[in-house]
Amino acid sequence: MSRPRPRRTCILPDWLHLIPEYGGPGTEPGPRGNSEQTPKQTMASKNAPDLTQRPPRSPRVRLGGYVILPRMLDKGRATVAGKQGEYHFNCPLDQRFLNFVGVKADAVRKLLAAGKGDTEILQWIQKNAKHKHTEPEIVAWSAYQEQRAPADTGSREFFHGVHGKIAPKREDIATWFDLLDVDDHVTFGGKA
Repeated sequence: MSRPRPRRTCILPDWLHLIPEYGGPGTEPGPRGNSEQTPKQTMASKNAPDLTQRPPRSPRVRLGGYVILPRMLDKGRATVAGKQGEYHFNCPLDQRFLNFVGVKADAVRKLLAAGKGDTEILQWIQKNAKHKHTEPEIVAWSAYQEQRAPADTGSREFFHGVHGKIAPKREDIATWFDLLDVDDHVTFGGKA
């Protein structure tokens, strides 16, 4: 028997695809009114993870030393392709990374829609970030993010509510990353 899904904090509403700016993965109406994509955009859509079938990468996975970034890119690619499921690109977790480096979510989304790979996007971020950080600063920021736990009463209540629903017997769930990892695992059929 499957458990009822907890409400995610980063959800796209079912109707969002009806808004033109979110309508398609970088598509423009063709001469007959259908959407046409460039070969790079077609490849990007085909290579986008289907987040209705599997979760994005763990927030712990690093790219260029940054946690969160690979997960954000998975969610962004899936959003561009219309395969984001209940995940939301540019959610508060993604915004932690975007604010740290000083880039806009829309700029990253455009790169994803153009079919750019992880390495190309990382290079673009390193070149265009408003906030340039040293390697030790990136390591420290990533370590802090990985150990972040609920800090205020409301956050703790939310955290424990989700934890209690998806993995009530797990005593090792202490950080936001722990909670995201177990939520992803349980959501796609794993046992807590």
